[in-house]
Order: sequence, then C-alpha cells, then structure tokens
Amino acid sequence: MNENDKNPMNFRDIAVSIALLTRLPIRLHSDSFARGARAAWAYPLAGVTVALLSAALAWVMLLWGAGSATVALLILAFGVVVTGAMHEDGLADCSDGFWGGWTRERRLEIMKDSQIGSYGVLALVLAMAARWWGLSLMIEARALLTLIAIAALSRGAMVVVMAALPHARSNGLSHAQGRPTALTAAMAVGIAAIVAAISCGAAAVLMLAVSALTALGVAMIARAKIGGQTGDVLGATQVMVEIALLLVLFG
Repeated sequence: MNENDKNPMNFRDIAVSIALLTRLPIRLHSDSFARGARAAWAYPLAGVTVALLSAALAWVMLLWGAGSATVALLILAFGVVVTGAMHEDGLADCSDGFWGGWTRERRLEIMKDSQIGSYGVLALVLAMAARWWGLSLMIEARALLTLIAIAALSRGAMVVVMAALPHARSNGLSHAQGRPTALTAAMAVGIAAIVAAISCGAAAVLMLAVSALTALGVAMIARAKIGGQTGDVLGATQVMVEIALLLVLFG
C-alpha cells in the first residue's frame, strides 16, 4: 500500500486494526500499516471482533450451565489474552507515571519502565474487579449484545483522544501511528454509534454520553500530567470507558 494514500477509508484498514489491537493471527504485508492513523476509523470494528468472540464464548458457557460470575471471569480472561493485555498495560503504566512522578519528564520515564509499581497494581486490581462485577451483572441480565456496543465505543473513544491530544513523546506506538484527522475520529465515533444503536437501541444515546465524558476526563488528566497522549493513555482510555459503561448500565 502506498504510504501517500490519503483516502479516508480503505477496507484493508479493518484487518490492520485487528492486527494492531489484538493478538489474532492476521497476516499482513508491512505495507498495509503505512496508512498509520488513517486506519484508526476501524478501531471500533477491531473491538467488535473481540466482543463477538467473547459473546460466543459466553453463550456456549451459559448453554453448559455455567454461572454468571464464572462466565464473566472467563470472558474477561479471554479478552485479556486476545488483546495481549495491551489496554491493561496502558492503564497500569499511566497510573504509575501520572501519580508516581513529580515532573512531566519523570512521569514519562516511569511510564516507559517495564516494571510495575504500587499505583499500577492497585489500578489493575480495581479495574479487573469492576469489570468482572459489571460483566457478571450484564451476563445475568443476558445482555450479551451490550458487550459488542461497549467494545466498539471504548475503541472509538481511543481514536478521539488520539486525535484531540498531541503526542507526549517523540517515539512509541502512538507516535509511530501518527495522529488521526478529525474526519477519521468522526468516522470511528460514527461506526461505534451505529454498532451501539444496533446492539442496544435507544440506550446508545446514554452510552455515547458516558463514553464522551469518560474519554474527556482521561484526556484532561493526560494533558495535565504529560502534556498529551501516548499508547498507554489510549489503552487506559479503553479500559476506563469500558468500566464506566458497565457501571452506568448495570451498577
């Protein structure tokens, strides 16, 4: 693919997004990634892919008579494996860096460190507990389609933050992808909104509002702490939007 391709949409972007945001065995030529952030419109569809697999697993387990709490734990673990825990890693790194450093430079240095600190551990424990609880209630209500809407909206929020904030550092995954345009972000949000409307009907309006407010909160903290966004910030955005939606809908 020509790296000068300026088309707002290329259907190969869907495969690129799945390859970038998951560990699913998608084989692509290196040229496929040349569009960088222009492919971000498809991030919600990568989320839908993960959610469909998770929902299928949940459905099978429920047919076998597994309890809601058990199914929630299984699909939570499945999601972490399929995505390579990249979003959870981002949340942990942001928690350690944002609250463990006194200067912007020190925060970025901590975020780059592969070791996890107390803030990161606590953030992961609380986040996983909140998601497990919310997923348990969702499964108990047999609202598996909500899982698809949440996956799409949380990935759409990533694109918005990616477009709204400058890069906080001059390297890393987010910087390598570049910044999506406002059109790309709008396309991502539009796709996520359509998925949410199909999956959840009128509740999609509330879900959009919650997603927007949560993403805004993460973006404001990131700007205040490090002056922009990194791949870790985007990962944290996904997790926080997912948690917020689960708690609002089922809490």
